[in-house]
Amino acid sequence: MPQGVIDPADSTPKAGEEPAVEAVRLEGAAALGERVRNYALLLKPRVMSLVVFTGLAGLFLAPGSIDPWVGAMAVLCIAVGAGASGAINMWYDRDIDQWMDRTKDRPIPAGRVKPVEALWLGVILSAISVVAMAWYVNDVAAALLAMTIAYYVFLYTMWLKRRTPQNIVIGGASGAFPPMIGWAAVTGGVDWGSVALFGIIFMWTPPHFWALALFRSGDYERAGVPMLPVVSGVRETKKQIIIYSILLFPVALAPVAIGMSGPLYGIAAAILGVMLLHHSYKVWKDETAKAPRSMFLFSILYLFLIFVALLVDRALATFF
Repeated sequence: MPQGVIDPADSTPKAGEEPAVEAVRLEGAAALGERVRNYALLLKPRVMSLVVFTGLAGLFLAPGSIDPWVGAMAVLCIAVGAGASGAINMWYDRDIDQWMDRTKDRPIPAGRVKPVEALWLGVILSAISVVAMAWYVNDVAAALLAMTIAYYVFLYTMWLKRRTPQNIVIGGASGAFPPMIGWAAVTGGVDWGSVALFGIIFMWTPPHFWALALFRSGDYERAGVPMLPVVSGVRETKKQIIIYSILLFPVALAPVAIGMSGPLYGIAAAILGVMLLHHSYKVWKDETAKAPRSMFLFSILYLFLIFVALLVDRALATFF
C-alpha cells in the first residue's frame, strides 16, 4: 500500500477495545456522580429542606406582594446560604464527627471529600447567596441572611457548641431566622409577625435537639460536646424539655394574639401543643430511649404542621 495511505483495517477497533473505552467512560461518570453526591451531602439537604420550607412560609405569610421571580430568588438564596453554613460546619466539626455514629459517615470524616474543599464550597456559596439576595431582592433580607450564616458558623459552631450546654438554646436562633428573611424579602423590614415566626422556631429548638441528645448522648460524650445530658444528666435534660415545651405553647399562639392568624390556626396550634406536651411527659416518665426518639421525630412533624396551619389559615382568610 502506498506510504501515507491508511489501511481501513488499521482503523477497525481491536477486540475488546470498545468495551474497555465504554467501561472507562462509565467509571468516570460514576465517579463524577459520586463526587456531586458528596458535595450535596456537605450542604445538609435534610436541614436545608426545613429551612427552605420555613423561609418560604415567611415569604407567603408576609403582608404585601412580591414578584414571583424575585420570591423564587429569595428562597433559592436562603437554600444556598443554609447549605453553605452546613458545609463550613462540617469542615470545622470534622474532628468530632468521626467519633459520633450519627456523623462518622459524613463526606469529610469518611475521607470522600477533602476538608479544604468543604471550606471553599461553604465560603463561596455564602458569598454568592448574600450578594444575590442583595442584588435581586433587597438589602434587609441580604443582611439577615448574612447574619444567619455568621451566627451559625461563628457563634454556634465555633464558639458555643463545644463550650456550653446552652449551645442549642443560644445557637438555635440561627435556625429561626429563615422565616424572617422570607418576610423581609416581601416587606423590606422586620415587624411583629416575623418576630412571632422567629419565636416559634427559637422555642422549639431546645426540646427538639435535647430529645435527640438523650438517645444520642453516647455520641456527644465520646466527641466531648457538652450537650445537656452529658453535663447535667438525663433527669435535668428531661425537666428542661418539659419547661421549654410549656413555654412553646403560648409562643405558638402569638400569631393569633397579634392578629396575624385566625381561630383555625389557633385550634391547630393548641392541639399540636398538647401533643408535644404529651410527648415531653412520656420522655419524663420513660427510662428508655424510645420516648426521646419518638419525641424527636414528632417535633419535626410538629414544626412542619405548625407552619402548614399558618399557611392554610392565611389562604382561607385570603380567599374567603
